Amino acid sequence: MSRMINPALKPYQLPEVVLNEVISKFFKTTTDWESSFAGRNFDVGQIVTGRVVSIVKDEVTVDIGYKSEGVIDAADWYDDAEGLAALAVGQNIDVLLDTFDDANGQVVLSKKKADRLRAWKRVVSASKEGDEVSGKVVKAIRGGLLVDIGVLAFLPASQVSNRRAKDINEFIGQELSYKIIKIDDDRQNIVVSRRELLREHGEVVKKHLLGELVEGETREGVVKNIAEFGAFVDLGGIDGLLHITDMSWGRVSHPSEVVKVEQKIQVKVLKVDRERERIALGLKQLQSSPWENIEAKYPVGARVKGSVTNVMSYGAFVRLEDGIEGLVHISEMSWTKRIQDPKEVVQKGQEVEVVVLGINKEKEEISLGMKQVNDNPWNSVAEKYPVGNRVKGKVRNLTTYGAFVELEEGIDGLLHVSDMSWTKKVADPKEVVKKGDEIECVVLSVDVDKKRIALGLKQLAQDPWDADIPGRYVVGSIFRGKITKLTNFGVFVELETDLEGLLHVSELSVGGKTIKNPEEVVKVGQKLDVKVIKVDPKERKIGLTLAVPMDQQNLEGDAPSAAVAALIDRPRPTAPTPVPAEVAAAKPAAAAPQAGTPKKAAEGAKETPAQTSVGAALAEAMAAKKAARDQKK
Repeated sequence: MSRMINPALKPYQLPEVVLNEVISKFFKTTTDWESSFAGRNFDVGQIVTGRVVSIVKDEVTVDIGYKSEGVIDAADWYDDAEGLAALAVGQNIDVLLDTFDDANGQVVLSKKKADRLRAWKRVVSASKEGDEVSGKVVKAIRGGLLVDIGVLAFLPASQVSNRRAKDINEFIGQELSYKIIKIDDDRQNIVVSRRELLREHGEVVKKHLLGELVEGETREGVVKNIAEFGAFVDLGGIDGLLHITDMSWGRVSHPSEVVKVEQKIQVKVLKVDRERERIALGLKQLQSSPWENIEAKYPVGARVKGSVTNVMSYGAFVRLEDGIEGLVHISEMSWTKRIQDPKEVVQKGQEVEVVVLGINKEKEEISLGMKQVNDNPWNSVAEKYPVGNRVKGKVRNLTTYGAFVELEEGIDGLLHVSDMSWTKKVADPKEVVKKGDEIECVVLSVDVDKKRIALGLKQLAQDPWDADIPGRYVVGSIFRGKITKLTNFGVFVELETDLEGLLHVSELSVGGKTIKNPEEVVKVGQKLDVKVIKVDPKERKIGLTLAVPMDQQNLEGDAPSAAVAALIDRPRPTAPTPVPAEVAAAKPAAAAPQAGTPKKAAEGAKETPAQTSVGAALAEAMAAKKAARDQKK
């Protein structure tokens, strides 16, 4: 068959016979290639074999036997530059039919997708969910890592390790093993977990280790994590807890002072709880305990020096040597000084001298004292402040029951409210003394063991109940006083400053009728003319009755009632001299007191202004009467 020779071949000046042979072979090959595709159907997503027709800068043209040639973007070889360089015209390659472009008569092919689909089928046919696979970590993406297990699979960040990873990028480039936890065939996605695989492998190793661990043995481990209370140490498949108290015989503020993460250390197995899978480890137990011969090194009573390591609200800890600390309680810091905060006495790091007070070897505790370094000043208090002596001091503090008087620094005495006045019932110490007052007292008692000194203020003067009061307030004498308090059993009447008598309810009557409640006839602050019917020095009580009947009493003012004043016609007595007995005897019969004595006596008094005694009032009445007589003359 005669063929027309392409003019482009003429410059080669080949013999016609040779040219015809080359052309014949070409057409024969082409015919064979085209005939191999006869009757084939082409579908999108199908992998087909094609022949490279041409390679240009951005595209590779491939003939797949379709009516038009297909095009592959050179970007499909972005991660295989060598493969693209080795590609040659006429080479057969597998490609994926991506799309048909009927408008332009062009077919879009993808070698990358063909490779991925083939790899996907190979992986899913060989593996299933739960299988273990291996692959290299390729790169980090949002939420995790991409790993190559034949196809790219997703490794979530939470599944990278059985411990929280600080930076998952450190795994890039590593060849690791994983467990397939999900296969999505439709989306061609595979999710893997390294954490799950490590957990399963760890369980096997953990059971083996738990079975062979022996309490008391020494093991090497790696510090994996540090917490406030201690450090977790990996013994090769199972973690043990190295508690902060087992790190050192000395004081440890934080575990990081002793160990660091990823540090290899030797530890002692203290306890193995196989049921709960817990292991207690010790570091200090690798050395002998400094408490073994503590009694010999620090006998009770010994004076030693140490350094203050910590100051608390209740005392200070003093380090005697590494691993040996004792507590100086706040109460053991001073014999006399009242310490509110140990920091008033010591500071952290300060060198101090102490005395060993007690040792509890089992609890590893030592009680120390600072005040015991000096003599106890209370041992000489009894000599310095003998009972009966007068002393001076400053009121340091007031309480509901008395006042504390500082005799010297650290030595206080208690002035009780009952020892402030002979006659006045003191309800509040502030009625007598004030904080900061300089006062004089009498030492009543000294208790060295309890560190107490009892003081008295009233003891500075003679007890008026011994002679003075009984001598001035004789039975039958009449006085005018002020009502200070009403009770259900009677009326308290102030006879003079800090001295009261009790007018019992049985002594109150109106028109001869006994009053059940004093509030029916009198009020606090009113005045009464009363007569003494009983004086009891031992009980410190004065019993009273009405000097004249209630209807004849002058309840207001200092002047006595007219009934009492009418009886007076004698020189003015010296207050508080009692009214003469004959004047009292001249009292009208209607005013005579009822038989018997008051059922109850005075129980105390409130502080009120001094009242005018009836003697003074009677004197004024006598003077007025005399002036009237003189005027008539």
